[in-house]
Amino acid sequence: MKIGIFFGGPSREREISFAGGRTVYDNLDKALFEAVPVFVDSSGNFILLNWEFIYKGTIRDFYPPVSALPASTVPVQLYFESLGELSLEEQDSIISEVGRRLEPRELSQLIDFAFLALHGPSGEDGAIQGLLEWYGIPYSGSGILPSAFGIDKVAQKKLLKALGQPTPDFRLITAEDWDAAAPQATLDYLVRELGLPLVFKAPRQGSSIGISILREADVVQFATAIERSLFRKTVTQAEWQGLSDAQKISWLQRLVDIRDGIGLPVVLSSTDSLELLAVSSPLNEANSSAESNPKIIYRPEELLHALNERLAAAESVLLTSVEGETQVLVESFVQGREFSCIVVEDANGQPLALPPTEIVKGDEMFDYRSKYLPGLARKITPIDLPETCIQAIRDACETIFRTFGFQVYARLDGFIQADGTLFLNDPNTTSGMLPASFFFHQAAEIGLNPSQFLTYLIRTSLSARRRGGLRPVKLAALLARLDAAVAARAAGEQARIRVAVIMGGYSSERHISVESGRNIYEKLSSSVKYEPVPVFLTGSSADFRLYVLPINVMLKDNADDIREKIEHHEAGHEMHPILERIRREAQGITSTYAGPAATQPQRVTFDELAGMVDEVFIALHGRPGEDGALQQQLEQFGLPYNGSGVASSQVTINKFDTNRRLREAGLRVAEHRMAARLEWAADSESFFRGLEMQFPYPFIAKPADDGCSSAVKKIKTRAELEAFTRLIFRDQEELMPAEATTLSLGFKEEFPRKEAFLVETLIDRDGAAHFLEVTGGLLTHWGPNGELEIEIFEASEALATGEVLSLEEKFLAGEGQNITPARYATEATERQRISEEVKRELRQVAEILHIQGYARIDAFVRVRDNGAVEVLIIEVNSLPGMTPATCIFHQTALAGYTPYQFIDRILEFGKQRTAQMTLAD
Repeated sequence: MKIGIFFGGPSREREISFAGGRTVYDNLDKALFEAVPVFVDSSGNFILLNWEFIYKGTIRDFYPPVSALPASTVPVQLYFESLGELSLEEQDSIISEVGRRLEPRELSQLIDFAFLALHGPSGEDGAIQGLLEWYGIPYSGSGILPSAFGIDKVAQKKLLKALGQPTPDFRLITAEDWDAAAPQATLDYLVRELGLPLVFKAPRQGSSIGISILREADVVQFATAIERSLFRKTVTQAEWQGLSDAQKISWLQRLVDIRDGIGLPVVLSSTDSLELLAVSSPLNEANSSAESNPKIIYRPEELLHALNERLAAAESVLLTSVEGETQVLVESFVQGREFSCIVVEDANGQPLALPPTEIVKGDEMFDYRSKYLPGLARKITPIDLPETCIQAIRDACETIFRTFGFQVYARLDGFIQADGTLFLNDPNTTSGMLPASFFFHQAAEIGLNPSQFLTYLIRTSLSARRRGGLRPVKLAALLARLDAAVAARAAGEQARIRVAVIMGGYSSERHISVESGRNIYEKLSSSVKYEPVPVFLTGSSADFRLYVLPINVMLKDNADDIREKIEHHEAGHEMHPILERIRREAQGITSTYAGPAATQPQRVTFDELAGMVDEVFIALHGRPGEDGALQQQLEQFGLPYNGSGVASSQVTINKFDTNRRLREAGLRVAEHRMAARLEWAADSESFFRGLEMQFPYPFIAKPADDGCSSAVKKIKTRAELEAFTRLIFRDQEELMPAEATTLSLGFKEEFPRKEAFLVETLIDRDGAAHFLEVTGGLLTHWGPNGELEIEIFEASEALATGEVLSLEEKFLAGEGQNITPARYATEATERQRISEEVKRELRQVAEILHIQGYARIDAFVRVRDNGAVEVLIIEVNSLPGMTPATCIFHQTALAGYTPYQFIDRILEFGKQRTAQMTLAD
């Protein structure tokens, strides 16, 4: 079957939709389905996307393409809508660089089924569902009416109230009411009616976008919350003029972020009379025929100019997103334990609630960042309650599923209070589909891996569409074909190559390692060649402990949750009775799509692992994994593995040794030295003065043997140096609050403890005409005579919004911007000349350090006025991150490798190396 995956779209959740669409694309069973990527841009154009763009980190990495971007002095990423009003021909020209436009009438000839990974308005509101029904194309999830109902929080609240279902009290504030009323009077009214705290929501948004909590009756905070939900922003003269030029750029970057800010385009108006400001621009002149027409600001530099001009005289201005909301849903705050529950149709078409997940956090809101970056909020499945309470949650969710007429699947969120009172709110007809989302996380509890779950949802959706009267004869034939193919797949399963995917560890990189490992597992599990076996490594450097994981444990939210489940099992605790009950209820599903599977972690020795698998993929980062210790163990048992060998790994794990070797070989690296705890403990003042004499502020301090931007800090003052030193040399596990504040550590940012850290000079422009940070991947092959050949990929340009590239920018879908290939020059020939020089230097690094398999090399590049190119190496990662959004997949795509093909070649290289070593022995 040809499965059209619809992803992207015009909503503020488009980045999560893009990442979710990629997850579906990768996890569809290749023996059953052919994936057809249909990217929907923010103007609603359907684009048959060239496959290589699916693996970009964000939509803005490829669309609009660089060739379509206007010249700008403001470093703010642009979406398609910031190009303004474009003709059909102009749009087609842009689309042709990433794929081709699809007319809706073409869809029925191109695809058999539409899998909808779209979110929010135009995705889960019935619009796309209606279009597909018009053309007779079956699609995933709920139909038109339940989808339209599922997007409208206000309609949902009214129905729940009418049915007597518990739901928080609420009031609506329209934009017109807000503009006309006095803020203090409105606040007093809401506090009187609903009490404190108050919850503010944008009624047609998801992913916690446009949500605020007001905990005290502060009119300024209240106005900010209302504006957040309306996607407005009042800017005062004092606020604006108090910012430096650099701070204005940072402020602008946050403002135009479609998730945390209001996005572009915007209308700028006076806050006293609400008269619209006419901003001088060719775009505005073309789009306005009368003085009364709104003057729309499309681009960041236009907005910057307008704010500077207007706020030189006016006390304040109002910015309003053209895609904002017209009302705000205000709810009373529910004090209780927060949960989320996926409900699916069972084999008989009846709702089946999967085990509800508790979202454990502090006082902070479960926001976009906490939802999608592993390790920030804990997700405990099932929620830690007595079985009767969990069953009450399931019963309530199944009732709402029936009441709202949902089909196939839905996600129900809610709270349970201490007295057992349940509040359900915000049903979603499309759940986030990232690898560790609730969607796959809960399905794993009944034994379905993502590939199997997607197959079941496609089959169930076909059945639901047929029940609804859509092309019943055609869909009956499709169902029969799919059922026969699923049965043949199960009956004729050939022996596949078994690959242990080792993930986790015990360092600050353990959560990213789990993300990498899961991605490798999912790429292999949907293939016809490999059968992956998830293995979790924990323990210590002196005692590696390996556990084969069942799928439900592998898909826990992060490494700490996985380790906790292992410890729970080893302590003798049985499976939660509710899980046993749900598994029995789901047997009609799992018997067809999954078959029998383990439900508990199993500890294994290296010897036992060698008897279970044919080879190993190490998805660990830093220590252990990249230091050669694990490789030594695997070699003892003849297990092929990915990446470099023992000796090379022992060098590249240590940034100091790596830099020293490269410098000795004549390559450029930063001035560096190790700063030891013993030296600091003996005489802290001499320790600090010594560093300051050798490294003028600002300089870089970081661990010598950790990656993933863990504790990499730009040190600008003595206070920051002292704070960094105390944190990295601390005795206790917890961070010291004062030092964490001094270093501006992010929420739940990890900071490892070490006996020494690396200090480096800050690499800067140094007068170069062009200066950029790049990261370049490589892949090695065996030549015809057994010689090692190194393939260097086009490097990516990494753009950091802060002082250093953050964890989120490297690994969180939709966060960072990696431009591939790097923009060394505007002219193509010159760009390629510089690229070849950079690749030549990166090849030298690989040769000097004896890198094998694959690797990622980070560097800065300076291009002088005379064209001279200087490459300054930062670090080498012998087992680079392999998360879905990582830029190494952007680079391999340019070279013609899909992620699966890249992983396949890595594994084949490891097998050939082991065969050569065996032959040599």
